[in-house]
Amino acid sequence: MKGKRITIKDIAQRLNLSTSTVSRALTSHSDVKAETRKLVTSLAEELDYYPDPLAVNLKQRKTKIIGLILPKIVNRFFSKALAGIQEVVNREGYNIIISQSDESIHTEKKNVEDMLANRVDGLLVSLSKETMSAEHFLKVLNTETPIVFFDRVNEELETSRVIIDDYEASYKAVDHLIEQGCKRIAHVAGPPNLINCKNRLEGYKDAIKNNGIFLDKKLIVFSSYERDDVEVHTKYFLSLKHPPDGIFAINDASAIQMIHHIKKAGFSIPGDIAIIGFNNEANGEFIDPPLSTVDSPALQLGKSAARLLFDHIDNEERPATCEIIKSRLVIRESSLRSNKK
Repeated sequence: MKGKRITIKDIAQRLNLSTSTVSRALTSHSDVKAETRKLVTSLAEELDYYPDPLAVNLKQRKTKIIGLILPKIVNRFFSKALAGIQEVVNREGYNIIISQSDESIHTEKKNVEDMLANRVDGLLVSLSKETMSAEHFLKVLNTETPIVFFDRVNEELETSRVIIDDYEASYKAVDHLIEQGCKRIAHVAGPPNLINCKNRLEGYKDAIKNNGIFLDKKLIVFSSYERDDVEVHTKYFLSLKHPPDGIFAINDASAIQMIHHIKKAGFSIPGDIAIIGFNNEANGEFIDPPLSTVDSPALQLGKSAARLLFDHIDNEERPATCEIIKSRLVIRESSLRSNKK
C-alpha cells in the first residue's frame, strides 16, 4: 500500500472486519472487545494510518436529508408510496429529496450522482423498467450510505428491501377467474427484468397449471407500461382463433383501457371476457363494469421502506432484510359471472 493513503476500509479488509467496527475501535468505543481494539490499533500503527479530518467531519455531520428515486411520480401507486414515506420522514425530523428516473436507466444513474452530491443520509429506491443491473448503486454503498429498495427491488446487492407478495396476489387473482369458469386466461405482464413482474408472472403460471389448465403461451404478452401497448395487446387477444375468456392485467390502468377496447369491439364483460387488474386505483370502482382488482398496499409499502431505512441509519450494523407485505383481492362486477361456464 506504499504511496497510497491508508483508510479505515484498508484496515477493515486486512482484518476481515466491518468499517464501522474499525472506526469504533479507533475511537476506543466501549462496545468493541479489547482484543479487537488492540488488533485494529496495532495494524493502524504498522500501516501509519491517521484519520482524515475532513472525512471524519463529513461522517459525523448528518445532513438530515433522505433521498428518494422513483420511476414515475405521477403514477398513483408511487404517489401513495410517497405519502407513506413522507409521513415517516416528517416524523423523524428529516427532509427529503425526490428524483424521478422516468423509467430511464440513464436518468436513474444521474439521480444517483445527484444524491451523492447532496450527501443524503440514506436512499430509498424503486428501479426503472430499464434497469438490468444495479451496479451504479455501489457508489452509494461505498460511502456507507444505506439503501432500501422497495417494490421494484434489486437482489444482487446486499441491501434491505420491501416488497409486496406479488406471487401470492397474482395466484389469487387467477384462481378467482378460474372459479368464475374461465378456461383461457390471458396475462398482460410487465417488463420481464423487474422482479415484481416476474413474481406476478410465476403466480399466474402456477395458478393455471395447479388447476389442471393448459398453459397457452400465446396468452402471455409483455407490456412496457406505455398507453399504446394496451390497444395493441387487446386487438391481439381478440384476433386469436380462440380468444381468452379471462384477462389478468399488470395494473388497473391497463385493465380499464382493455375494458374500453373490448366493449368497443362488441364483446361483453364479464360475460365474454372477465377482467381483473392490480393496484386498486380509485377510478376502477366507477367504470362500467366496476373493476375487480388486487388491493396493493402502496401506503404501507412506503411507510415500511422508510422505517427500515431509518433503522439502518440509526444502526450501521443492522443486517440486510427483506420485508414482504400481503395484499387482498377486491372483487367487483368485471370478473363476477352470474352463469359460470
